[in-house]
Amino acid sequence: MTDPVSGSSALPAAPAFSSRNQYGQPVSLSDLAGSPAVLVFYPYAFTGICTNELHQLRDLSAEFAEHGARVLAISCDSMFSLRTFAETESFSFDLVTDHWPHGAIARAYGVFDEAAGCALRGSFVLDGEGRITWRVVNQIGEARAMADHLRAVSDQVARTET
Repeated sequence: MTDPVSGSSALPAAPAFSSRNQYGQPVSLSDLAGSPAVLVFYPYAFTGICTNELHQLRDLSAEFAEHGARVLAISCDSMFSLRTFAETESFSFDLVTDHWPHGAIARAYGVFDEAAGCALRGSFVLDGEGRITWRVVNQIGEARAMADHLRAVSDQVARTET
């Protein structure tokens, strides 16, 4: 499900969260204020579709940076697993742990799969005020195209500049 959220006065606020990245550094919604952000929930580190999606994010990182967008990839994996995943795959963006309380961030965004105990493939583009401007939610086995995420950020930045 792709959902470009329109009408700036009706844009939903992104749920607040606080966690840690792969290096144990705190990361929260308030850290993202003032710039676009892309939150990419994924089921599991070191799995085929997840790794391929994050490779796409890695390969597009310069383009996201050109738009001033910060990318956070969020999973229920532990911080230690995420550190190894980031180092093995050369991911320079934040991998955020939603390990404990298990799936709390994914639940807040409506993308936690209770039966599988992990996040669905949910993505959210936020504006600098922490409002959701675009989202897509896919099932666990359905890959997303990260170029669509970049396009959503680009469109948002273009709307802001006019």
